[in-house]
Amino acid sequence: MKKNTIDIITLGCSKNLVDSEKLMKQLEANGYKVTHDSDHPQGEIAVINTCGFIGDAKEESINMILEFCQAKEEGRLKKLFVMGCLSERYLQELKGEIPQVDKFYGKFNWNDLLNDLGKSYHSEFAIERHLTTPSHYAYLKISEGCDRKCSYCAIPIITGRHVSRPMEEILDEVRLLVSQGVKEFQVIAQELTYYGVDLYKKQMLPELIEKMAEIPGVEWIRLHYAYPAAFPEDLFRVMREHDNVCKYMDIALQHISDNMLQKMRRHVSKAETYRLIERFREEVPGIHLRTTLMVGHPGETEEDFEELKEFVRKARFDRMGAFAYSEEEGTYSAQNYSDDIPEEVKHRRLDELMAVQQEISADLTHAKIGKEFKVIIDRKEGDYFIPNLSLPIQPKKQIGKYGRLRLDYLKNFKKNLYTELLIDGTLKQHLLDIDECANERVHMLIKQFAESENVTEYLKEHHQMEWVQAMNNIKNRAEEIVLKELIYV
Repeated sequence: MKKNTIDIITLGCSKNLVDSEKLMKQLEANGYKVTHDSDHPQGEIAVINTCGFIGDAKEESINMILEFCQAKEEGRLKKLFVMGCLSERYLQELKGEIPQVDKFYGKFNWNDLLNDLGKSYHSEFAIERHLTTPSHYAYLKISEGCDRKCSYCAIPIITGRHVSRPMEEILDEVRLLVSQGVKEFQVIAQELTYYGVDLYKKQMLPELIEKMAEIPGVEWIRLHYAYPAAFPEDLFRVMREHDNVCKYMDIALQHISDNMLQKMRRHVSKAETYRLIERFREEVPGIHLRTTLMVGHPGETEEDFEELKEFVRKARFDRMGAFAYSEEEGTYSAQNYSDDIPEEVKHRRLDELMAVQQEISADLTHAKIGKEFKVIIDRKEGDYFIPNLSLPIQPKKQIGKYGRLRLDYLKNFKKNLYTELLIDGTLKQHLLDIDECANERVHMLIKQFAESENVTEYLKEHHQMEWVQAMNNIKNRAEEIVLKELIYV
């Protein structure tokens, strides 16, 4: 346990990360040494910034809290504080259920933690942060809360109404970060397109992005989490006219069936969604679109789901994420619909949808081979430089013998394919698939050869050495075939 050291653990989205970075700056200004997401927390104080969005995220947050509670009970931690969305939503319940936590804070009152530590908030550092991202990029949060009332979403319950930050304050933060070496700004909010409506009585996202683009030193601006209804179309012009505004948009569409869009309270139609995608590609040539979709929302029929799959095939998103519906208490959906789609159906639909997208992503990625693109390098892995990309969660299963042989072959003889799989985040899954297929093929060939050559259990019992020699020969031949068929191709 290290004195005067505080470990910050951040769960959930990038908006939470910004809050953690602001807290870290304030703690450092008060003389603390601060670590973030350390593999081996050793501080005498820990702060967990929680997520309360969906069931899996809440479970992860609670498990993390309990893990640090155990450390406190074992004398490896003096004080434990919890903040963020989970405690904002379930403050009283958590106080009653987990008394080992010294104090819970919500999403917006985390600076009270400073007072409870006997320290003060330094207003001169109000727009400063301790960046936890690579030094060349930072997240830029432009608002809090959300005024949308989508049926399934608990965010408005947790964060309240949409509150935009003043534009000049945001621009001052950009200038400060540029002076610290930041080149890329990932602009985030719960809903970007609503920016400015509360302060300026109109959508101000295009103007904000244009002013950011004009600041010297801003090389890339990337936009995350837009809403399709009433999209501010002047943003097309801004993206088209400013080279440092990435031709990229992360826009959560959720579904395409009019039936589901209505049940989800998305205030947009199928026809409007298709037209918006067309406008993006007409107005901003070369744009890369990312979206998030949902399966298993109450009322989703097989026809709705088939319509969604066809939409994915037609739209051909550069990146797509999807998740299965999770009922959240207090939402319109929980109060008005029955969560009557079985979990196995939800997950079957999720798997099918992602399988469609994986083929599209592979095609689009393959089409880029031989082309040149401007990138900013985040890190180096072995002999390869990895650009700033969001990679899928990797499988935890260990790669076997044939997968390792395949990896060596790709690195030495198929470098383009190796790089493509690595950058796309599908390398490990590829190696696992190869390993599984190779093992199955070897076992099948061994069985076939043994049967055809009369290498039987009788031989094993009465002439063991002969049986061993025969089986070794069979195995070597089977592996030789598999290496040629699957590994070295």
